[in-house]
Amino acid sequence: MPSHFVLASGSPRRLALLQQIGEVPDLVVPAGIDESPICNEKPADMAVRLAVHKAKATAVENPNAVILGADTVVACGRRVLPKVQEAREARRCLELLSGRRHKVHGGIAIVVASGILWRRQITTTVKFKRLTKKDIDAYVDCGEWQGKAGGYAIQGRAAVFVSAIRGSYTNVVGLCVYATASLLEAARASY
Repeated sequence: MPSHFVLASGSPRRLALLQQIGEVPDLVVPAGIDESPICNEKPADMAVRLAVHKAKATAVENPNAVILGADTVVACGRRVLPKVQEAREARRCLELLSGRRHKVHGGIAIVVASGILWRRQITTTVKFKRLTKKDIDAYVDCGEWQGKAGGYAIQGRAAVFVSAIRGSYTNVVGLCVYATASLLEAARASY
């Protein structure tokens, strides 16, 4: 029976969401995998592939644990938006998302010691209001976009940009807690 619960992600948002539902990992191990898209890969498929890859890579070093891998992909159509590192990237993302709907694809994967793998894909649709230059400038200046898929954090100042959301809010933050709790329950019941 696996004795540890390991989060294969360095995201502080994922850790906080897990703690919020009482699922505190014994260990947090960022997987450090290549997160580059594959040619012609659909954004939803990319989110699941990366989550599975993170979980499996972390399982090698933690063979007697329940491993949770997760990833978030923000897409406008089939165009995957980056995990933004520079202000000009953040500005481009916000200009693209302005006045439009986009999808946030979450991938969740759980691996247990027996090698059994559970995976789930969750999609949330988010609509942004039309952003002014002033809106974009103020958001870029606050720096909240750094390292965020799509260049924004819905749980922060970007919340005022969201005119509608369909699906899991926590998926947009970084981890659908409903799906995660269900998968963890199934994984634990399997051993």
